This record gives sequence, structure tokens and C-alpha cells, in this order.
Amino acid sequence: MPTIEVIPSGQFPDLANLSVAQVGSGASTNIADRGGALGPALLKITTTIGATPTCTYAIEISADGTAWLPAAYSDSATPTVASVATFVITTAITAWKVVRAEIPWRFLRITYSANTNVTNTVDIWTF
Repeated sequence: MPTIEVIPSGQFPDLANLSVAQVGSGASTNIADRGGALGPALLKITTTIGATPTCTYAIEISADGTAWLPAAYSDSATPTVASVATFVITTAITAWKVVRAEIPWRFLRITYSANTNVTNTVDIWTF
């Protein structure tokens, strides 16, 4: 699984793709490496669906790219409410998640599980 640098430069965020039209269960195609950046990250999860769709998502962070733990994130609709729980998507949607800056991390991936008929495209912006 490739590791892609998403190191913001100066006042501008950096963008990378974690998954592009990824199907099935497992970790995202790419791992984001934000280097020494300390700000939050923004995830854009776009789904397309088939019959009876469902997919469970775990946003995961790591200091070393080997040991992974749940990321503290907020939904765009409730940006001050943090969670580390997995979440489920069952529709064609564009969902926005804010990965919190309070917990130090360098690497980020998404793990898809119980994926039935959901195609995922995920972009990450680091600040």
C-alpha cells in the first residue's frame, strides 16, 4: 500500500487521494503521511452504491505507519463533537469528516469493513 505525502506548505493545505473507486473491505489503497504537520485534516468520503449497500468505516491514525489506533474525528454537521467510533454509510453520499488536531499523528488511513456494494473515493486535505 503506497504512502503519499500530504505535507501542507505555508498557508496552503495539501491534498491526496486515499481511495479512488475502491471496492471491497480492507485498508484504503493509500496511506497519508503528513510529516511534521500538526493541524487538523479534512476527509471527503464519496460513495456510489449498488443494491442493498452498506459499508463500515474506521478512520485510523499512526505515529509510525505500523501500529494503528482510532482517530478522533468530528462530523461536518457537528464539528465540536469528537468521536473515535466506526460509522456506517448505506447511501450514495458525500460525507465530510474533520480529523482532530488534539491527538498527535503522522499517518492516516481508512479501513473499510462489511462492504457490500459500496464504491469509495476518499480525499484528504492536511492543514
